[in-house]
This record gives sequence, structure tokens and C-alpha cells, in this order.
Amino acid sequence: MTGDPHSHRPTQAVVLAGGQGSRLRPYTDDRPKPMVEIPGTGTPIIGHQLSWLAAEGVTDAVVSCGHLAEVLQEWLESADLPLNVTTVVENEPLGRGGGLKYAARHLPHPDRPWYATNGDIWTRFSLRDMAEFHAERDATATLALARPRIPWGAVETDAFGHITDFIESPPSPYLINAGVYVFSSSFTALLPDRGDHERTTFPRLAREKSLAGFPLPQGAYWRAIDTAKDLTEAAKELAAQTTG
Repeated sequence: MTGDPHSHRPTQAVVLAGGQGSRLRPYTDDRPKPMVEIPGTGTPIIGHQLSWLAAEGVTDAVVSCGHLAEVLQEWLESADLPLNVTTVVENEPLGRGGGLKYAARHLPHPDRPWYATNGDIWTRFSLRDMAEFHAERDATATLALARPRIPWGAVETDAFGHITDFIESPPSPYLINAGVYVFSSSFTALLPDRGDHERTTFPRLAREKSLAGFPLPQGAYWRAIDTAKDLTEAAKELAAQTTG
């Protein structure tokens, strides 16, 4: 590889921030989901995301808005942000894949790799390591993979049916799509103009062995903010980190 040895590390990202967040009502009655604040921080979810992206070397972000877009745009214009932000609004619903493609067309460097993240994810891990992982596998797309905790207590039994243990909120036995991605520049053209890339583009890349999965490092913080309980848990975890 010639030139910059870190040229495969993206400096641009798309943040998908158009969700309605119906399960987060009443918090989302007057704001889009990414504008909901983590209690005790005074900063909306997207503010935490943009700070993380900037700390990981991102200089330009495209924020794809939808539901109550003007609330998000107004905050972005007034906030002291650590990177350049452009907002785009879909005039008509394009689906997740179409929306991602539309936003990607506004990236400043279409010939370079890029990150993408769902606007309701609050996480911290090394995107640089994920970009290295992506480049080493020569992947077209790489998904971050999380192992969330099951919200219920689990019960263990022996072969005879006796209960042997109770485990509170155990880790899931399955990895899930963590909503953070690294994409090669060629990925944009593979996205549908309308529709869901997770039903079309991703399965195609998986068949071609061009889709990679990056397991989040042990101990990395990750939480999807879907419900009011998630907000409460995130605030508790943040307080524990601060006092720990």
C-alpha cells in the first residue's frame, strides 16, 4: 500500500437519525429519538455519538433526518460540535437501505471508506480497530456485533429437571447487529434506491464472503436506547463509570 498507511481509516460517517421512537414516548412527542437526552448528561444521544466519532478520527458526518427533522437540525446548528455536520432529509420514505444510500451521496469523499451508525446507539469502542479489521479482511462491509444482556432472569436445570441456578440478566448466546458499520467506497452503489439493505445487500455480500463481523471487545460499552428503561439503565451505568 502506498501513500498514507492509514488511508483505510474512515474520516467520514453517516448517522441515521430519522426514527420516530414510538416506544420512547412521551420523550419523543416533541423530538426525534436521537435528540432524547441521557439523564444526568444534558446531552442528547446524537451528541454523544458525534463526540465519539470525532474522537475516533471522523471529521465529516452526514446526519440523515426524518421525524421532526427541524428539531434535530436546530440543535445541530446551535451546538458546538467537534466535526463538520451536514443534514439531509428524505422527501419521501426510501426505506433503510435507500435512506442510507441517499445520505451516503452527500459524503465529501465518495471514493473513500466510511462509517455508519444508527442514531439510537450509545457505545464506546475503537472504531480504528474496527477499520483495521475491515481492511485486513478486504471486506465490502463490516458490522459491529454485540452480545446484549437478556432482560429477564435465566434458569439453569440439570438433566433430571431440578433447578440448579438463577442467573440475572445473562448475556445472550447470540451475537446481534450492533448498528455500527464500516463500508468500503464500493458499498454505496450496492445499496437499493428504495428498500431494506439488510434483506438485499447484506445477504448478497454474505454469500460472496464480502461481509465481515467485528465482535465488540470484552468490556466495551454498548446500549440501544429503545425504551424509557434503557434511558434509566444508561444513566445508572454512566453514574457507575463516573464514580467507579
